[in-house]
Amino acid sequence: MFLQADGLTIRLPNRIIGVQPPNHRPANPPMSNDTLQVRRIAIDTYHENVAYLNRECGIYRVEGFQALSKIQVSANGAKVLAVLNVVDDASIVQPGELGLSEQAFEQLNVAEGCLVTVNHAEPPKSMDAVRRKINGERLSQDDFSSITSDIAESRYSKMEMAAFLVATGQNNLDHDELLYLTRAMLQSGDRMDWHEALVADKHCIGGIPGNRTSMLVVPIVAAHGMLIPKTSSRAITSPAGTADTMEVLTEVNLSPDQLHAIVRQERGCLAWGGTARLAPVDDMLISVERPLGIDSQGQLVASILSKKLAAGSTHLIIDIPVGPTAKVRQMRQALTLRKLFEFVGDRLNIHLEVMITDGRQPIGRGIGPVLEARDVMQVLQNDPEAPADLRQKSLQLAGRVIEFDPDVRGGQGYAIARDILESGRACAKMNEIIQAQGAKQIDLHPGKLCHEVFAGCDGFVTHIDNFQMAKIARLAGAPMMKRAGVDLLKKLGNPVKKGDSLYRIYAEFPADFKFALDIASQDNGYVIGSDEHIVKSLVAF
Repeated sequence: MFLQADGLTIRLPNRIIGVQPPNHRPANPPMSNDTLQVRRIAIDTYHENVAYLNRECGIYRVEGFQALSKIQVSANGAKVLAVLNVVDDASIVQPGELGLSEQAFEQLNVAEGCLVTVNHAEPPKSMDAVRRKINGERLSQDDFSSITSDIAESRYSKMEMAAFLVATGQNNLDHDELLYLTRAMLQSGDRMDWHEALVADKHCIGGIPGNRTSMLVVPIVAAHGMLIPKTSSRAITSPAGTADTMEVLTEVNLSPDQLHAIVRQERGCLAWGGTARLAPVDDMLISVERPLGIDSQGQLVASILSKKLAAGSTHLIIDIPVGPTAKVRQMRQALTLRKLFEFVGDRLNIHLEVMITDGRQPIGRGIGPVLEARDVMQVLQNDPEAPADLRQKSLQLAGRVIEFDPDVRGGQGYAIARDILESGRACAKMNEIIQAQGAKQIDLHPGKLCHEVFAGCDGFVTHIDNFQMAKIARLAGAPMMKRAGVDLLKKLGNPVKKGDSLYRIYAEFPADFKFALDIASQDNGYVIGSDEHIVKSLVAF
């Protein structure tokens, strides 16, 4: 039996509903005075090790443990650090047992029922550096290395990680500190080596709903013959990340061995980077950034470059969209961010180019995994109904990546990318990648609940709020509910009449549907006015 609550999946013991499980545990498991039997508690605690002790446990009383304190669990020479939760229900964990969340149990890597010892965990010494940073001091490379090492070893609670993120947020890192942090995050995990001189990649800093250019750039570049192993993240604050959308079509949770085999065969992939242990500290920090909704420039640069370097990239295109409701809202911010990327990239030996692009509105029509996957496949199939802005931007980015090829002269990349797309070679390559990763039965129909939002007056679409459209799609259930989201019917500059449909909201569940409709009724994210008020286009660099 499973219970879902607040994003957690909990396996409830059969005994709760009166059924005797076949491997029923004895009422009082045998134990010594200082050991406990480990039990796997089927709770996904998302990048945080959590342990569970019964309040009546003798060790709990003798050692003076407190809820949310850090403990060290040891068995057979292995150990993990975990945050302690105290329970009063013996059906969850008995007094002679220690429960471990899914992640903690996998890290300890022992059989269920094995005897473990539990001790107080030593506080992370690097918290002194975090406190110094909170007080405005400048940190050294050793400080950042110590912090990331402690985070990687689960010595930090999520509260302590939040303190670190806040201390280094906004503009509290100078250029050298940003370099130190990126290098420390890179060194926290494994690195891939493709044994090739040119390993290409591209990355968008985010903030633009529907911007699924990676799913078009990868097959175009791979069809050209260049190596482009694209490891992507899941959504942080958006209605879908590349991995969430690609997951509609194929498997994205690939082991490092699978990843290598697929890339060697197809010259590219589109996979989730979380299974490869590439810069794992970044994943742990993102697990805190997501609920806090924070994404500072320094952390952004360190996160992107540490992941790309760990993935073995040698040549990288960074897409920075700029617009009134984008993550970067002013050109001077974009130029500052470009300088940060170039500063760190130069010192970590990655060839890096930055494109500043138009971020005035969502790219494509769909916002949400299924709707975005539909847009991508329409472009690949040269469908006349394919969104022109998604096609055009993807060709521009793919062209710039192709120009990394020493056999391609500058300015030729776009034409080569367009030929690959129009000839069907990009679509064929995408299908080969989908098959290699593990194709799914594809159904691109959106959620069964649908609501249309209408224009309240005549005029032109003069503004679309990226943030509001993303919020509506998330409240509708995206990205967890793949079929949820928003389908745009009008874009910037389009003429509208009163009563015309601006977009449709799709959801799978009534509660999500109601949340999305409520927020859309307060602010539908569109401004209708005269054409002279349309925000002027930005020039890509």
